[in-house]
Amino acid sequence: MKVVIAGSSGLIGTALVAALRRDGHQVSRLVRRTPAAPDEFAWYPARAQLDERALRGADAVVNLCGAGIADRRWSGGYKQLLRDSRITPTDVLATAVAAAGVATLVNASGSHYYGGETGDAIIDETSPAGTDFLATLCRDWEAATEPATEAGARTVLLRSAVVLARNGGMLGKLHPLYWAGLGGRLGSGRQYLPWISLDDEVGAIVFALTHPEISGPVNITGPAPVTNAEFTRALGRALHRPTPFIVPGFALQALVGELADSILHGPRAIPSVLEEAGYTYQHPTIGAALAAAVGKG
Repeated sequence: MKVVIAGSSGLIGTALVAALRRDGHQVSRLVRRTPAAPDEFAWYPARAQLDERALRGADAVVNLCGAGIADRRWSGGYKQLLRDSRITPTDVLATAVAAAGVATLVNASGSHYYGGETGDAIIDETSPAGTDFLATLCRDWEAATEPATEAGARTVLLRSAVVLARNGGMLGKLHPLYWAGLGGRLGSGRQYLPWISLDDEVGAIVFALTHPEISGPVNITGPAPVTNAEFTRALGRALHRPTPFIVPGFALQALVGELADSILHGPRAIPSVLEEAGYTYQHPTIGAALAAAVGKG
């Protein structure tokens, strides 16, 4: 299979490129600079420019573009960047997929699609969208794939949970704090935290690419959702460190502003589509996922 990847230099993209190549697939990467390797093609989504050679003969396109949700406090400008870094590139790629007749578009999205006010309700791919900022962002992000879908491409929407990897993402930020014995639950701790190991994030994307019966939204989450308090205890066990602290909701709000809403609320999302399609998890529990993550790098 020939796969073209946008966002190949990030945590997930780097691991996905390596996994696909190990499996014998041909991978090309879209880069926002002058190409420096034979497998690179230039694209500049803000100008709707994409090297016309990039999608020739491609079987699938994977779009992983997007500025980090928790990289900084949400100013009005950063919230706009979160939208622009996702919706514009997706529209450009979906339009190019349609024009080139590529059979499959696999597009990033997030479990934030469902919003944070779902409480203990079990959330699967048939559940409705939420109404908060991140839910609206995910809804509009997914809608930007419509040119590809309307042209007949199989479109997969990856509603990914928090990806657990020691050297990146949320765990990369928490690891030094917990290692120093400063870990603890956030707010009440009763809110759900959708999670997935990096190995299973990549494995699920490859699974979706190679299983043509899969289309539409797919929850890329671990099969056993946990609360923030359960996650905190599990990470403490994995690192052999105490987790005595509690960060009250109001303190978190003061520290990170509106971003706190997405930390203090989360959906109890389950991966119904993946499980029904027969995906086998490498790390099916939070303990296994955290043990794998903190034991690497």
